[in-house]
Amino acid sequence: MSEELRQNLALLCSYHPSIAEVCRRLEINRQQFNKYLAGNSHPSRRNMRRICDFFGVSEAELLLDPRQFEDIVALKRKPIQQEALSKQLLHLDRLYQQSQDLEKYLGYYFRYFYSFGNQGKIIRSLALIYREDNKYYWKNIEILRDPETGRSNGLNKYEGVLFYLADRLYILEYEAIEVNTITQATFYPSHRNRIGLLLGIQTGGPTRRGRKPGASKVALEYLGRDINVRQAMKRTGLFDPGDGSVRSEILSLIENTIEPSSFVLDVDEP
Repeated sequence: MSEELRQNLALLCSYHPSIAEVCRRLEINRQQFNKYLAGNSHPSRRNMRRICDFFGVSEAELLLDPRQFEDIVALKRKPIQQEALSKQLLHLDRLYQQSQDLEKYLGYYFRYFYSFGNQGKIIRSLALIYREDNKYYWKNIEILRDPETGRSNGLNKYEGVLFYLADRLYILEYEAIEVNTITQATFYPSHRNRIGLLLGIQTGGPTRRGRKPGASKVALEYLGRDINVRQAMKRTGLFDPGDGSVRSEILSLIENTIEPSSFVLDVDEP
């Protein structure tokens, strides 16, 4: 078996999760295929045709110099990768096309909700809505800091996208440090000149303590477009609802109660 065929076959296999998967899809015995990869055996005419058809190359290409073959494979895969990426972005593009203008919502917010992972505590985090290339994005930083000691026992950074569809604001975010959780939030929009508070429901799960899925009421308090970020960050952390750190108005808005006649957690429009 030629060295070119051995190296080129190994390159093609590197684009797949495992050799075992390649053998399974080719319906070629793993032990026999390993002999091809080791250069100890040459594929039969039938197996060579299987291999070429599976990887989308010709037999002549498979016998080329490895450097030349690598260039050919890269060119062949490029449109496939672009097509796959366009399929992934298709759904987001459809949402962006339908989304209404979010210009008035640009700026910084305090985000309030009862912590999923710290029972009975309220999280106040700092969030930002910003625009790039006529699309709207979201950032949120949670510092799980004890207000009494000032010590932090955790940091979560979230990034995501923002849509305004059918008179509702939608935020889809993911934890950007460990990339281990997704949160989706739905808010009522503001129909006033000054935004004030935005109310909604969010679903997701804690990044720690069992990762049990849950839902909670959530409030965004608008701070403005030009603020002292350092000072705002000092006001974030974990708070006891009874210590006076969070206004009573906000406490009443984010209380997670379900009325006897209800079966789901919801929030009334302000």
